[in-house]
Amino acid sequence: MADRFRLTLAQLNPTVGALAANAEKARAAWQAAREAGADMVALPEMFLTGYQLQDLVLKPAFVEAAMAAIEALAAACADGPAMGIGGPYLAHGHLYNTYFVLQGGQVTARVFKHHLPNDGVFDERRLFDSGPINGPYSVGPVRIGTPICEDAWYDDVAEALAETGAEILLVPNGSPYYRRKFDRRMNVMVSRVVETELPLVYLNLVGGQDDQVFDGGSFVLNRGGALAVQMPQFDEDIAHVDFVRADGGWQAEEGARARLPDEWEQDYRVMVQSLRDYMGKSGFSKALLGLSGGVDSALVAAIAADALGPENLRCVMLPSEYTSPASLEDAEAVARALGCSYDYVPIDAGRAAITGTLAPLFEGRAPDVTEENIQSRLRGLLLMAISNKFGEMLLTTGNKSEVAVGYATIYGDMAGGYNPIKDLYKTRVFETCRWRNGNHRDWMKGPAGEVIPPRVIDKPPSAELRADQKDEDSLPPYEDLDRILEMLVDEEDSVAGVVAEGFDRETVKKVERLLYTSEYKRFQSAPGARLTSRAFWLDRRYPIVNRWRDDS
Repeated sequence: MADRFRLTLAQLNPTVGALAANAEKARAAWQAAREAGADMVALPEMFLTGYQLQDLVLKPAFVEAAMAAIEALAAACADGPAMGIGGPYLAHGHLYNTYFVLQGGQVTARVFKHHLPNDGVFDERRLFDSGPINGPYSVGPVRIGTPICEDAWYDDVAEALAETGAEILLVPNGSPYYRRKFDRRMNVMVSRVVETELPLVYLNLVGGQDDQVFDGGSFVLNRGGALAVQMPQFDEDIAHVDFVRADGGWQAEEGARARLPDEWEQDYRVMVQSLRDYMGKSGFSKALLGLSGGVDSALVAAIAADALGPENLRCVMLPSEYTSPASLEDAEAVARALGCSYDYVPIDAGRAAITGTLAPLFEGRAPDVTEENIQSRLRGLLLMAISNKFGEMLLTTGNKSEVAVGYATIYGDMAGGYNPIKDLYKTRVFETCRWRNGNHRDWMKGPAGEVIPPRVIDKPPSAELRADQKDEDSLPPYEDLDRILEMLVDEEDSVAGVVAEGFDRETVKKVERLLYTSEYKRFQSAPGARLTSRAFWLDRRYPIVNRWRDDS
């Protein structure tokens, strides 16, 4: 009986719907495994189709094409190591999230996902049928059990596999990032190892899909929960893991252990990676944004430069009579520090034309937020015109605090195709700017050093839509606002619970009102990088029309 087994782990970045391209990536990984003398190459959950599919997987023609691609891949990879790869499978009217095992030109095993996640960003009970708990399959000298992603978060699937003869647990995943999720994954997987007394391979996707980023971080645990291999977060990587039979069971030999970044770097990497993949997978290579001289647009500019390269970013200053000289200087300083294109397009003439056109209709009415919003919408119009003319995707720049309370103008500064900081509260915007000024990594395409001048970070935030305007004229200080929002949004706490933490009830009720009445804006807003488990869109789905308020 052979006492060695080499498993190649392919932590790769697929594109949803790109069946041929994803199959080619899988075949290249198989070739690398073959050259390394591996017995099997493993790819993550739903790799062949990309993930998440949402209702695309309900289209019969798509599923048929995916199943045909699996069969073709099996035939193309007949002479060499086995392959494990995720994809959909339709049989007798039932659609399964499936892990296919390909050996000798055939599909020799199909493992169906049993536990279907139906919370947060997941709707798998709507899309797939729950499969039975499968037994292990054999590859060479090893019997492998495969709990698919969510299946490993429960003890029943892993225990059933151990009881039916599995010797190694291979867990293929499509697990998207949110802050501090890696530790949760590790703790759960250690529990499965301790319960089954089997080594476990956790294999995750990398790359961005819409608002989600799959952060990789694949790892191998030996019996007892000892870490044998740690693959990097966010990067594509291929690792060859050798298992040896010892003491009546299999054990992974120790391999590379990648450094895992802290949560500030992880968040920033997610914002960069999400934008890079959202644009690249959509066919865009260049972006633009309105650079106001404020901290939010400065951070988005830095993210875009790091994602795309400064040569692919256009920053546009669109000043009005209320734009301060300091903002003009700061916007230009940011663009200069990043090394990106910078255009200056005053809006005074356009604003005068619009207000003149509306003057007869508005006669006798005092100026108010209407005139402020004209400025924002005019900027949106001009930026969209530039986007259309040059084929550059317009980025929006509203942080989570503003998105939550509606301090953004629909059809104005909300216009655009993607918002990298949509799930980043204002107080974290400040700290993220400081982090970026002090850190540079090889995955950043922008320059090293101080790219956001400190005075941009330190000055009082203002929309500059009227004279001497400051955000805190109508909002609580951001330290207070963000904590109130964290409790109401991220923690789903009650008004009474927020007040019990020491906040003024009238202030809390105002924030609650703004939160609920702004739902229609969020419904029409651009997607953005998901950083938390309660991001606006799929994580938190509220009715647009909602008369309920918390009177606790």
